[in-house]
Amino acid sequence: MKKLMIALIVTLFALPFAGLLAVPLLLSPAALAACQSAGQLVVTEVPDKLTAVRRDGASVTLGRRQLTHAATIITVGSGVEGVGRAGVVIGLMAALTESTLRMLANPTHPTSLNMPNDGVGRDHDSLGLFQMRPTAGWGTVDELMDPDYQVRAFFGGSSGPNFPSPAGLLDIPGWQAADPGTAAQSVERSAFPDRYQDYQPVAEAILAALTKPAAGAADGGPPLRSVPETTRFVFPLPSGTWVRSSGYGWRTDPLTGDRAFHSGTDFSAADGTPIFAAADGIVGWAGPSPGYGHLVVIEHTIGGKRVASAYAHMWASGIYVSEGERVTAGQHIADVGASGKSTGSHLHFEIRPGGSFEPSIDADPWFVQHGAEGQDASTSATALCAIGLSG
Repeated sequence: MKKLMIALIVTLFALPFAGLLAVPLLLSPAALAACQSAGQLVVTEVPDKLTAVRRDGASVTLGRRQLTHAATIITVGSGVEGVGRAGVVIGLMAALTESTLRMLANPTHPTSLNMPNDGVGRDHDSLGLFQMRPTAGWGTVDELMDPDYQVRAFFGGSSGPNFPSPAGLLDIPGWQAADPGTAAQSVERSAFPDRYQDYQPVAEAILAALTKPAAGAADGGPPLRSVPETTRFVFPLPSGTWVRSSGYGWRTDPLTGDRAFHSGTDFSAADGTPIFAAADGIVGWAGPSPGYGHLVVIEHTIGGKRVASAYAHMWASGIYVSEGERVTAGQHIADVGASGKSTGSHLHFEIRPGGSFEPSIDADPWFVQHGAEGQDASTSATALCAIGLSG
């Protein structure tokens, strides 16, 4: 199984994500390999309570029972070949939307009322975390009142309990490149398809909180000592090849029209334009990530501290590095593409001091402060203005 690099922090994904307005890489998988086994996410703690904010601004508070069900989704889901972190986020989104992470009985099936449950639902004959219907072929009442079974049914695949139908997430062609909400809807087939995306920041917050390392563990990602210290910094695109198309911070989402937090900076460039590593480091992820299309995440050590850089929207054929590979500042790691949630060819670039799932910062002043090679005059001017250093 492919080794997923997962990381941690109780930051809230944004679009516009909750609380801290910190946006973990959308699924964007990255580090924690030292705490994982064969790519499986490890739940290290189930808190008594967790509060997060949905995309529409509504606050959601989950109790220990709900978070225990979330732990089942994380553990069982990530143990299924091909699901990975991105799939787990989609599973959490679906269960949050359908049942608020509760195992719901249904009076249409009276026997379910006598089985362990967290309440009673009345949506047709739907049962459990994902509100699966026996009459739709998802399983028997006994099976669907088992959280473990429901998780395996939701993710499906050739080893799933219902293969090939009803289709689970792994049975949906192209789910990895789809918007996470669309992917959840492809399995659930709800009459209200747009509601899943509201729960993405909550799903990200749950995953971050439940998989943070135990006390004394590393800070996520490859051990810090294995990530080379860097003193050279390089702008990720060749001078004269790009135009800044969207800055860091709140904006109107170009695809949805909603107000959303943009966790990086977009640089429009021709398809195939070379992308350079911003600093020396180790590749923590190189592959598909919902929304980002294809994503590369590099972990760096700068001044003795962890920093991650992320490069998104490349085509699969336009990535030239692999997980665990050491790269040097200025190395040609990928080419500009337009995969994922994109309106045209561009590089979406992020900087995250502390590691892949710490809050992102504005990359423009970061480049100036570190004297990055290859900056255009427009980059320097914009960044200096942003940090109040321009005349």
